[in-house]
Amino acid sequence: MSDNKIKTYVCTGCGIGDHVDIDKLKIAPKDYGSDEAVTHPFLCGEEGVAILKKEVEGGVNQLVIGACSMRANEDRFTFEGCQTHRANLREGCAWITEPKTEHAQFLAEDNLNMSVVKAKKTTPNEPFVQQLERGILVVGGGITGISSALAAANAGTPVVIVEKSDKLGGQLGKFKKIFPRMIPFEQPQENDIEKKIAEVNGHSNIKVLLNTEIEKIAGQPGMFDVTVKGGGGDKGFRVGAIIQATGFVPYDASKLGHLGYGSSQNVITNMQFEEMYASGKLTRPSDGKEVKSVAFVQCAGSRDPEHLAYCSSFCCMTSLKQAAYVKEQNPDSSVFIFYQDMMTPGRNEYFYKKMQDETGIFLTKGKVSSVSALDDGAVGVTATETLLGEDVNVKADLVVLATGMETAAKNGGALNLDYRQGPELPGLNYGFPDSHFICFPYETRRTGIYAAGTVRQPMDGAMAETDAEGAALKAIQSIELSSQGKSVHPRVGDLSYPRIATDRCTQCKRCTEECPYGMYDEDEKGSPIINPLRCRRCGTCMGACPAKVISFPDFNLDMVSSMIRAISVPQDDEDQLRILVFACENDSIPAFDMAGLARLKLNPRIRVIPLRCLGSLSLVWLSDAFSAGIDGVLMFGCKYGDDYQCHNVRGSELASERMGKLSDTLGRMMIEPERVQIEQLAINDYQGMAKKIDEFVELVESYGPNPFKEFG
Repeated sequence: MSDNKIKTYVCTGCGIGDHVDIDKLKIAPKDYGSDEAVTHPFLCGEEGVAILKKEVEGGVNQLVIGACSMRANEDRFTFEGCQTHRANLREGCAWITEPKTEHAQFLAEDNLNMSVVKAKKTTPNEPFVQQLERGILVVGGGITGISSALAAANAGTPVVIVEKSDKLGGQLGKFKKIFPRMIPFEQPQENDIEKKIAEVNGHSNIKVLLNTEIEKIAGQPGMFDVTVKGGGGDKGFRVGAIIQATGFVPYDASKLGHLGYGSSQNVITNMQFEEMYASGKLTRPSDGKEVKSVAFVQCAGSRDPEHLAYCSSFCCMTSLKQAAYVKEQNPDSSVFIFYQDMMTPGRNEYFYKKMQDETGIFLTKGKVSSVSALDDGAVGVTATETLLGEDVNVKADLVVLATGMETAAKNGGALNLDYRQGPELPGLNYGFPDSHFICFPYETRRTGIYAAGTVRQPMDGAMAETDAEGAALKAIQSIELSSQGKSVHPRVGDLSYPRIATDRCTQCKRCTEECPYGMYDEDEKGSPIINPLRCRRCGTCMGACPAKVISFPDFNLDMVSSMIRAISVPQDDEDQLRILVFACENDSIPAFDMAGLARLKLNPRIRVIPLRCLGSLSLVWLSDAFSAGIDGVLMFGCKYGDDYQCHNVRGSELASERMGKLSDTLGRMMIEPERVQIEQLAINDYQGMAKKIDEFVELVESYGPNPFKEFG
């Protein structure tokens, strides 16, 4: 830290110069180890950026910029060999407070001073850089695995496909025809998967291992050591990233006895029907007679809390396609489709409309209440709650249950990771591999390992191909960033990673248990071993560590504590209460920015410290805040729950759990526990955030100033 050369600049544009007294503001950092700030009317302009570059070229390695939010003009204010610290004077002051007031002045000075202190406490990053392997392992040889392998290989990346069966193709390989993909999208198309398989087998960048399974995967991005069994050939090799494309398994129809499965040979599943058509003839399984009437039962187990609670996405289009099969074989045949809702999004609507107009195809919205075998081998189907307002009874030669899909990951055994936190990708409610399904759909909790296709969510073949290509690009990106020592999402490009003072470690295992990404292993004594390239720099381990031995060069306990102490705390003015806000940089900081953009007036008593994740919050900071005279602490983290959207999995939730341990500490300090609150905040709920701040400030006002101010 003594080698830091700090320079502070303040931009007076975007209304900042008209909002506060710049002459007072620019001298404020002098009390915190920086020279007087240099002002500029347009710092993000070409002239301003050129001045900043010249400072860096002259040896400045810690640049403090008082201007717009850290989320704005990031490309303009990023310089190689220098760490930039952003003091939010625009969205965080000028756009949310009344101009030329004491409140606005104090807020601007505190924001600038906290950034100066942060720069002072920052150690230059020394990234973890190794010689890495750039190949990709694709686990699964269905349409997703094939498509991701081709995408990566065509981009120049070596690929190894591991497929446990004796051929490529997966579930889609069993289909003779696929959904319409060509204008006018009204006819099923011939399945071209064999052409793709031939392309894979002939590609110089792709190696295929059939009859092969993963025995073990150890290591980290760029350094994954893979051991396989079966199939002959190499038993071990190294790759840089992994794509799990193990696909889906059809829902177990033996659980659907209430829909006639098992009571008649002529009640089959959609997958069985597909294989029957591919064999060349549609016949009744019971006696081999030609099928002249078929009833399709939609949502057979899907959207049913007793079976599959979700929609499987492909079933409706599959039944419409299979209805076309029936009419193709026998134009005089009758087809009945019983549906709860017909799911044919996008261009699939053209095919749906075509089938609606087809003679002999009868579609009705209704709930199938019974499916029963009849004496002549036919099957009777009864549907209730139909749009006709009456029960519908039909007799069919064949009943096809549109069973849904379950992720193959639910059965495990695909990756066999040598990770302390388990051998497979952690799953959500229904076993689908975990991901942040809004912002990072391919990402899993295991850095450098990407889930694609139906293993991660229900989808059709066309969607799976697109999904596969996206996962391939993410895998390549992961390798490229890792080779530079940079993190992937959500802190893309971060060069830092945690350091541990192992001589003071108590082997409590909190870091290894709470890390969302399985970054830590343990040695024989139980001490944590870091795998830096698995780390996503969220800081959850730092917040979890009771011994306070984990830190980042540019984010640590002393740094944030020093930033808290840099906040001005008037001793005897009730109008000048100070409310410290810890805000997650993923959802909450953008919400603050949107409040500024909307010119909402936020309470000027707040002082915001961004955190990488609320899971990084240490209880030490709360004690430091109240000891410094802060009157209340409000924390904003991502929303969480069964369908959580916390960018770092459980960070916000873990912070809430830790707050339960705070009451005793505050009690010993004679501080009311209500002076500390934690709130969940969605990225777009900036108006709700403003309301929560006002309510909290009113609560703190009812308690009065922090009693520790008497000792200030």
